[in-house]
Amino acid sequence: MILDILPLAGGTARLVRVYGGEPCVKLPGAVPAPEGEGRWPITELGDYCFSEKPRGLPGPEKTCRYELAEDGKLCLTRAFGRDVGGKERYSFDFDAPAAPAQDDELHPVCGNFLEEVTLPDSLRVIGSCTFYNCRRLRRLTAGTGELTMGSDVFLNCFALEDLIIRATPEQATGLFALVGSITEAVRALFWPVGEAAPRAGLWYPAYWEDIEETPAHILLHTFSGQGYHYRQCFLENKLLPAEYDAIFPQGHDADDASVMAMLCFDRLRWPWQLSDAARDAYRDFLKTNTGRVLTRLLKAQDTEGVKALLALDVMDTDAFAEGAALAAKADNAEAAALLADAEHKKRAAAPQKKRYDFDF
Repeated sequence: MILDILPLAGGTARLVRVYGGEPCVKLPGAVPAPEGEGRWPITELGDYCFSEKPRGLPGPEKTCRYELAEDGKLCLTRAFGRDVGGKERYSFDFDAPAAPAQDDELHPVCGNFLEEVTLPDSLRVIGSCTFYNCRRLRRLTAGTGELTMGSDVFLNCFALEDLIIRATPEQATGLFALVGSITEAVRALFWPVGEAAPRAGLWYPAYWEDIEETPAHILLHTFSGQGYHYRQCFLENKLLPAEYDAIFPQGHDADDASVMAMLCFDRLRWPWQLSDAARDAYRDFLKTNTGRVLTRLLKAQDTEGVKALLALDVMDTDAFAEGAALAAKADNAEAAALLADAEHKKRAAAPQKKRYDFDF
């Protein structure tokens, strides 16, 4: 992987372009400065950084280019338009290292090629249109730092499903800024480094903004769907779980029922600071929508998710029948076996009706 870096005032750096052959990118937190002048933390992603058609990229005379080896070591290959050798000299021409690749020979990691990005903890700014038209971007992982977002950062990122936050739900993070830049439905997982499972899973349903001008030339700004309200449940970049859970009972008829079923499922699956009243409301909705959850889990081949759903004990006879049909349709024998086993255990644990014998 090759990184083009623009030095900034204060000893930090902006990432302006990435080249490589893998659609999943893990960005380093810092790069070595030229001439051994310490390290530059990467604090910004430049405008159109991962867009297929970038605009206004700085010229090579303003940037430094680094090559990231498989072992994670960064090597400076070009500094402000000048190629940097740093390699051993050879006595014979056939032993000489290959000439450095030119810009037109490099493969940019951008647009529809990009699928996953892991951002460093040092990042603080994501520029405008950074992920513009990255239609296959499905997962973004961010650290604990708070973020400032440009405009249209995720425009046309229709496949973006998960935001992984490497922090606990109690910490101040950049999630407020991230979900505020996404109008489509997206899930956020608080998943600290080194832990086997997330601490919390929160869905942010899609919403739409409507601006209408009245005959008196007054602009009326309205929102459709609860997604906008879910995105406001933050204070000083910290999540407010009680405010988040209070939205569901207010109504959700305008929202995608499948997304709302997943919202209930993930809140129950990882019940961080979940009150009894909120738990009951989520369980009631989930009991009548287990088929919607199973459909998503089977499509994703999420066996652990199926196990988690069964552990919540919200499925009745009709739900098990629907689940068996969905598993058969998905040709998922493992899920079908899990459903059959859970149904058998539930029937066995149910109180048996008393039987009477009459002697005549």
